[in-house]
Amino acid sequence: MSTQSTASTCCYCGVGCGVLIEHDGKRVLDVAGDPAHPANLGRLCSKGATLHKTGDLAARALYPELRLGKGLSRSRTDWDSAMSHAAEVFGRTIAEHGPDSVAFYISGQLLTEDYYCFNKLARALVGTNNIDSNSRLCMSSAVVGYKRSLGADAPPCSYEDIEQSDCLLIAGSNMAFAHPVLFRRLEAAKAADPSKRVIVIDPRRTDTCEIADLHLAIEPGTDVALFHGILHLLLWEGWIDRDFIEAHTDRFDQLKTLVRDYSPAITAQLCGISEDDLHSAARMIGTAPSFLSLWCMGLNQSSAGSAKNNALINLHLATGQIGKVGSGPFSLTGQPNAMGGRETGSLSNLLPGHREAGNAEHRAEVAEYWGVDALPANVGLSAIELFEGVRSGRIKALWIACTNPAQSMPNQTLIHEALATCPFVIVQEAFFTTETCRYADLLLPAASWGEKEGTVTNSERRISHVRSAVAAPGDARPDWAIVCDFARRLEKQLRPGQPSLFDFTSPAQIFDEYKALTAGRDLDYSGLSHALIDTLGPQQWPFNAETGQGTARLYSDGIFATDNGHARFVAEPYRAAQETRDAQFPLILNTGRLRDHWHGMSRTGTAAQLFGHVEQALLSLHPDELRRRNLNEGDLVRVSSRRGELILPVESDAQISPGQAFLPMHWGDRFLKGLGSNVLTQPAFDPLSKQPELKQSSINIAHAELPWELFILAEGRVQERFEAIRPLCESLDYLGMGLIGRDRPALLIRAAAATPPDTALLAQIDTLIGLDNGPVLRYDDAGRAIGKRVKIEDGRITAVRLTGETAARNWLRGVWQSGEADAELRRWFLAPVSAPPGGASNQQDKTLCNCMNVSQSQICAGIERGLNLDGLKQELGCGTQCGSCVPEIKRLISSLAVPA
Repeated sequence: MSTQSTASTCCYCGVGCGVLIEHDGKRVLDVAGDPAHPANLGRLCSKGATLHKTGDLAARALYPELRLGKGLSRSRTDWDSAMSHAAEVFGRTIAEHGPDSVAFYISGQLLTEDYYCFNKLARALVGTNNIDSNSRLCMSSAVVGYKRSLGADAPPCSYEDIEQSDCLLIAGSNMAFAHPVLFRRLEAAKAADPSKRVIVIDPRRTDTCEIADLHLAIEPGTDVALFHGILHLLLWEGWIDRDFIEAHTDRFDQLKTLVRDYSPAITAQLCGISEDDLHSAARMIGTAPSFLSLWCMGLNQSSAGSAKNNALINLHLATGQIGKVGSGPFSLTGQPNAMGGRETGSLSNLLPGHREAGNAEHRAEVAEYWGVDALPANVGLSAIELFEGVRSGRIKALWIACTNPAQSMPNQTLIHEALATCPFVIVQEAFFTTETCRYADLLLPAASWGEKEGTVTNSERRISHVRSAVAAPGDARPDWAIVCDFARRLEKQLRPGQPSLFDFTSPAQIFDEYKALTAGRDLDYSGLSHALIDTLGPQQWPFNAETGQGTARLYSDGIFATDNGHARFVAEPYRAAQETRDAQFPLILNTGRLRDHWHGMSRTGTAAQLFGHVEQALLSLHPDELRRRNLNEGDLVRVSSRRGELILPVESDAQISPGQAFLPMHWGDRFLKGLGSNVLTQPAFDPLSKQPELKQSSINIAHAELPWELFILAEGRVQERFEAIRPLCESLDYLGMGLIGRDRPALLIRAAAATPPDTALLAQIDTLIGLDNGPVLRYDDAGRAIGKRVKIEDGRITAVRLTGETAARNWLRGVWQSGEADAELRRWFLAPVSAPPGGASNQQDKTLCNCMNVSQSQICAGIERGLNLDGLKQELGCGTQCGSCVPEIKRLISSLAVPA
C-alpha cells in the first residue's frame, strides 16, 4: 500500500503543534510530530499522538439530517434541500422578527477562514452582532486584560522565552496536563539550568507543581489579592523599575495607593498562605534578570477574570519585565484557533482586525471594505446572554458550529431548556454524538481534522497552514463551504440582484480577502499568504509586506498599542468570588482538564486508549473530607449545587486541600447521566469580559444509597453499542460510560439504582452486547437480584455483565486484559458471591504511560526492585515519548522507593 505524509497542525490546544499525517490518500494511518514546526519541534502529547485513532466513522455525522417538527425524528436529506430550508427559515425569521432574532455560536476549533465567513455572514448579510464563540468561556478575560493594560489583544512573548527566562510564574494552569508540549520544554530548560526559578499558583498540587521551587496553594479566587500583595513587597524592597514606569506607563500612582492596603499579613490571611512564602515569591520575581508569567483558565474563568489578568500584568509593568527576552505576560490559549477567532472578530463585541463592534469608526471601516452600507451598531449577546436570549424566546433561530454548549456551558439545566424550546436550531458538527446534536432541527456534517484546509494562530501569535490529507467522509463539507453555500441562498432574500459577498472558491481566497483587514493594525499580517507560509514555515504576526518577516516579541521599543504609546496600570481591589463556602454548601468545587482527554470528548471519547489513565468522572476530595463523611474511595455520592445535582464516585486525593473538591470538566450527559459536570457550575460572569466563573462553585455531598449495581464490559463495535445502550439506561440513578483497551477496545459501563430495573432492560442490554447467545456462562440469584454473565470465546473473555452487586468488577477487568480465561474464573462464576476469589486483587490498575502502554502496577513493581526514573525509562519505556507521565512517576518514586 502506497503511503504519503502531509504536514498539518494538531486540532487540540493552543500550543499549535505541527503534525505529519501518514495516509494512503483515503484513510489516516498514523501521525507524528513535525520536527520542522517551531511550536513543538517534533514533540506531541498523548492526545496529539493518538489523533489517527479518533476518527471513528461510527461517531461521524455523514449526511445532512432534517427534522420538520419538534418531537419528530430527523431524516436524511441532501445538501440542496438542507441549505434551501435553512435559508428559508432564517430569511423568514429575520423578516418577521428582525436580524437580532437569529444568532450564531461558533468555536475556537474552527479555522481562521471559517471564522471570517461566519463573521461576514452575521454582520454584513444578516445585520446582527449576535455571534459569539466558545472562546468566551476560556480566553475573553485575557483579551480584556491585554487591551486594558497594553492597548491590544496581543500576547507579547514567544515559546522560546520559556527556555530563556530566569523566573517563571505559572498561575491557574495545570500546564503539565493542559499544555504538555510546552511543559516538556520547561522541564528540559529547568534540568539544564537548575537555577531557573519556577513559582506555581494553584489551589491544588497538580503535576505542574512537581517542577516548582515554590507552590502557592492559595484559597480559590484570591489571585488579585496575591498579586497586589506581591507588588506591595516589590515596592517596599525597591524591586521595581522606576525609569521604565516613568517613561513607558501611566496610572501607577493609583495602583501604588491601592496596594498599600495589601500588607504581607493581610495578603497571607486572605490567600491562605504563609508570609514567608509570599516574601519568597516577591524576592524571586523582583531579583530575577528576566520574569515570565504563564496563565490559563484559573485566572480567566472567574467573575473577576479581567481584574486577575490586569493585576498580573501590573507586576510586569512595575518591574519593566516586558518586551525583552525571557520576559512578559503570556496567556496560554485553550483551543487550537481561539487566537484566530479573536483576530477575525469572532466575539460579539469584536470586529475583524482587532476592531470593536461598539466603535463607529471601526464599523465604518469594515462596512466599506465589505461593500455594505453599515454594520449593526448594538453590541451583540455574549455566550451566557445569548443562551438566555434563546431560553426567553428573544432568539428564534440559532446556528451552532463545531462546539457543544449542551456540555460546555455552565448551569446546564438552563442550557438544555433553551435548546429544547428554540424554534429552529442548526448544528454544524463533525460528530453526531455530541449532546448538542440531539437538539438539532438541521444537522450539517462538517469536515474534521485531516480533511480541511486553512490557517490557525497559536498562543505565540504564530500562523500555521493547516493542510488536508484525505477527503471528508460521506457528504461532509468544510465549514467555510457550508457557510458560503447558505449565505449565497440567503442573499437572494436579503440582497436580491446584488453581487454576492461570498463568492469564494478556496480557503486561500478567503485568507487573501481577510488579511487586508489586518493591514495597519497591531496584528498586521497582510504580507502573508498560504503559499508564503508553505515557503517560509509558520510565522508570527505582525508580518507585513514591508518587513517580510515575523515578530518574535512585541513592545521591545517600549511603545505600546495605546493612544499615547504608554502601557496602563489597572488598579482594581480584590473581590471575593460569587460563591464561597457556607453551611448549606461547605465545599468549593474546582473544575479542570485531564491529561488525555479534550473538552467534551467528542473526539477523544472515540479512542479507548485515552481512557486508560482516567476512565470515569470522579469527584476528588482530601482524605480528611472522606473520613469526615464516612466515605470510601469508589462510593457514590450525590453532589449538589444551587443549580443542580449529579451522582459521582469519589476518590481520595491528598493534593487537594480540605474544604475543596475537584471534578474534570470533560464529562457531559453522554458519558455521565445528569447533564454532566457543568450541571453544577454557575453562570455568573465577569462584567467586562463576560466570561463565566466556571472554576469556582459551592457544593455539598451526601452518600448515595444505591444498592443495586450494574457493570458491563464488552469488546467490539464500541461506538455502535454505546449509542444503543446509553438511552436504555436513562431510568437508572447513576450511569458512567466509557471505553477501555488499546488493541481490543471495549465498552465499559458502571451504573447503580435504588431498586432493580425491569428484567426487560437487562435482556435488551444482553442482546446488544452478545450475551444472549453463544458460549455464555450464566448465574442468577433472584432473591438477591444478583446476576452474572460472562462470554468466553477462544479462551478469553469478550463480554461481562454483573448485576446486583459488582464487587469483582476490577478483578474481572484484569482477567479480560490478560487475555486468558482460566479455571479460577470458572470456579468464581459458580460461587454464590460476586467478590473476587480469595487472595485475588480487586484493585483497579490504570495505564500511567499511555504512549508505551505501561501500567501503574508495572511501574510500582520496578520501583520496588530499586529502579530510578532512568531505569524505569530504559526497562519499561515509560516517559520516553510525550513525557506526560513523568511527574506522576516521580511522585511514585518518592513515595515507594526503598531507602538505600
